[in-house]
This record gives sequence, structure tokens and C-alpha cells, in this order.
Amino acid sequence: MSDLTKLIPVIMCGGAGTRLWPVSRDSMPKQFISLFGGESTFQRVMRLLDNAVVFGRPIVITNAEYRFTVQDQLAQAGVDAEIVLEPARRDSAAAVAAAVELAALRDPDAIVGVFAADHVVQDGRRFVEICELAARVATEGRIVTIGIPPTGPATGYGYIRPGEDIGGGGRRVEAFVEKPDAARAAGYLLEGYLWNSGNFIFPARLMRQELQRLAPDVQQPVASAVAGAERDLSFLRLDGAAFGKARAISIDYAVMEQTDKAAVVVGDFGWSDVGGWGAVWELSNRDADGNAIQGRGYVLDGKDNLIHSGEGLVAVIGLDGVAVISTRDATLVVPRAQAAKVKDMVKLIARQGEAEAGQHREIQRPWGKYLSIDMGDRHQVKRITVKPGGILSLQKHYHRAEHWVVVRGTAEVTRNNEILVVHENESIYLPIGAVHRMANPGKIALELIEVQVGSYLGEDDIVRIEDIYRRV
Repeated sequence: MSDLTKLIPVIMCGGAGTRLWPVSRDSMPKQFISLFGGESTFQRVMRLLDNAVVFGRPIVITNAEYRFTVQDQLAQAGVDAEIVLEPARRDSAAAVAAAVELAALRDPDAIVGVFAADHVVQDGRRFVEICELAARVATEGRIVTIGIPPTGPATGYGYIRPGEDIGGGGRRVEAFVEKPDAARAAGYLLEGYLWNSGNFIFPARLMRQELQRLAPDVQQPVASAVAGAERDLSFLRLDGAAFGKARAISIDYAVMEQTDKAAVVVGDFGWSDVGGWGAVWELSNRDADGNAIQGRGYVLDGKDNLIHSGEGLVAVIGLDGVAVISTRDATLVVPRAQAAKVKDMVKLIARQGEAEAGQHREIQRPWGKYLSIDMGDRHQVKRITVKPGGILSLQKHYHRAEHWVVVRGTAEVTRNNEILVVHENESIYLPIGAVHRMANPGKIALELIEVQVGSYLGEDDIVRIEDIYRRV
């Protein structure tokens, strides 16, 4: 099978979900977090699509904030992909429109598959088979959605009412139905409805036609944004001015609920959108009492609990059916049955101005990461990790001095006109106003402790002079 006839997978991973707070936050959302062992859901999805017989080179659509995280996780998974940067969040219709234009540039007759980065598939082989089946249905002039056989009367999903059999394993979509109440959801199970997974497979040419017909205020600005796209390092950055004119709307509302070309195939491969802590409990290994424990957690006289400890020890006594989620800087305790309210809690916390609503204490950077360990009125202590080959920007500060103590590896430090090599158990002082930079020339990660002292310690007191990551 040639590249021009392969299914082109498009993975959308620009979202910043809060339903798995406090582990998932805007600064590091759930698709990039390891919830079930070694890999993130994004990496698991990319591995599923890394099948050269069925799929072409993937297109990953994300936003600039996550670009280096995407790049790093792809490298860790050993998967090659085109990374496309959205200049602004415009919901899924704009992302699909961009995917259509990019796929059509590769092959005007391309069949495109749009997949979410934060879903879990339990039977990978069956998933690939369903994608192939859906692609064959799509070649008959259909926009195919993958419908999931319900495992219960869920109220958190949209539903699909399948219609007549159109052959090849596909059925016409009679209707898309919004999230129901419990009684209506129970009725949908009896009537053979399917969950709407939000994964679509279609001919690029057909989806472009439907976007032009049904949502020209999305298709036309996005087509201009793709035409004006520019390379930024290894990324493709869509034109911001054009993209910003696109209407913010989901692909479901913009096209799927209006088109007469919609079809559905059944995705019986074990699917979850990991939509909350209840779903994490269901997907996790559990002990004889039904307790799922991640990290250092203990339960006494309790059952059916989810304990997630990112740091420190969590002990639970005499509770049933709760989720206790502990991170470095925030703890959530909620009955699993009420886990859907986490989103409302995050809104409440954000309204109070609490940074923990959206920010982790550990912040990812293209060169590595840093963790804020302690902060006072005039000091802050960070633990900094620099990847092999990583280079921080050449910069200076107007309000703070810094002390760096290397605890692992070797640092090459630029300080004004000097270049110094600092080894383990050595330190260096950077006075206020000094032009400085740090690099890791070694083969192992560089770790150091940074102590900042000054009248203002905000991240916006960084004046970048040069930066290999083009953040100047």
C-alpha cells in the first residue's frame, strides 16, 4: 500500500481538561500525564497509529504552549509526526478544517482519521481493524464516526441513533443526541443507541465540501491560515491573523449534526475518554476490596476507592467509593459518584485567584523543567533539570540575583563575558543584571538547586537576549 492510499491520522491534543484536576491542569493536561503506568494517553494513541501498513505519517495538532511537550513525548515513544501549532483555541471544527487542508496538500484524495489524544483503547488490534473498516465506508462518500457500544446508561456522553445498513459494516446516522438524563440514557440502551466517541474518518475532499457548505466562517479562514503557515524550528505554525477569524465551534455542531453524509461503524475495541476520576478507577487494577491504589496509598476498612498519591503518603480509613487525589500542592477528596463536579470546583478555585487551579509547581520547558520548592517574600528555591544538550536562553534580571548549586552532571555557564564549567557540588553566583546562560554539555541530565533573592521574583522578570527555542 503506497503512502498516498494510507489513512492519514490526525491527533488533536490542544485541550486543557480539568475533570482530572489536580493531576491535570492547564500547564500539563491529562493527555500528557501517565495515569496507568509508563506512558501518557497521547503516547499510547500515537503507538496505536504507528502502523505503517495502515496509516501514513501522523499530523498532531496542538497549541504553542504544549509544542515541546508533544515533541519530547513523540521522541520517547519513537514515533515521527508533523506537529502543527494552532495560534488560538477555536474548538474542534477549526482543527478538523486544518487537518483537511494539510492532508489534501499531501494527497487530494486522502482519507483522514481524526482521533483524540486523551482516550484509552484496550484492544489495539481491533481498533486498527475498525479504522480500516471505517476508511472503506468513507471511500463511498461518507463521513464516518466511530460509535461505542454502551456499557451502561451514562449521562456524560452524546449518543448516536443508527439508521439503515449501508453495507460494509456501516450504517447511516439518523441522529446525534445530546447528553441525556439517567432515565433517557437507560432507554437509549434498550433502543440500540451508541456512544459518540468523537473520532471521525472521512475523505478530505468531502469534509472540505461540507465545511464550505455548512461552516464557511470556519473553512475559509482556516484554509488561509494553512496557506500562510510558516516553519518554526521543526513545527508548522498556522497563520495567526487568519486563524483568529475562524468561528469557535465543535465539528459536531458545525458539520456532523447537519450533514446528510454521516455514517457510523461500531467500535467494539474497549474505549474510554477517561472523562473523570470514576473512569480512572474503572480502568485501573484493583485489589480484592475494589480499591485502586496508585503511588503510596493505604486503605483500612474501605472498598471501591481510588487513591492516587503523586508525592507523599495517603491513608484512608472507613470510606467506600471515594477518590483521594494527592499532588505536591493540592488534594482532592470526592465521592466517585460525584466526580463530575470536579470541573465546577476548579472554576470556584480559579475565581478565588488560586494559581493551583491551572498551574503545577513543576513547569515544563523546552530545555527541561523546574520545580518550585520554597518561596518567601524575597526568596525562591527551585530544583532545575536540564536535558542533555539543553540550553537556557541568554538572559538577565532587573530584580533578583541567583545562586546555582550543581548536584548532578555538569553545567556550562555563561556569565557576562566569562564561560565557566561548574561540576557536581560546586556553585556559581549571578548578581542582579548579569547576562547569563546555562547549558548541559554532558550525556546525563543536569540537576541543580537555584536560590533566587530579590525584591521581585516573577517569571516576567526574564529579559531574553538570545534563545535557541525562538522564545525571544
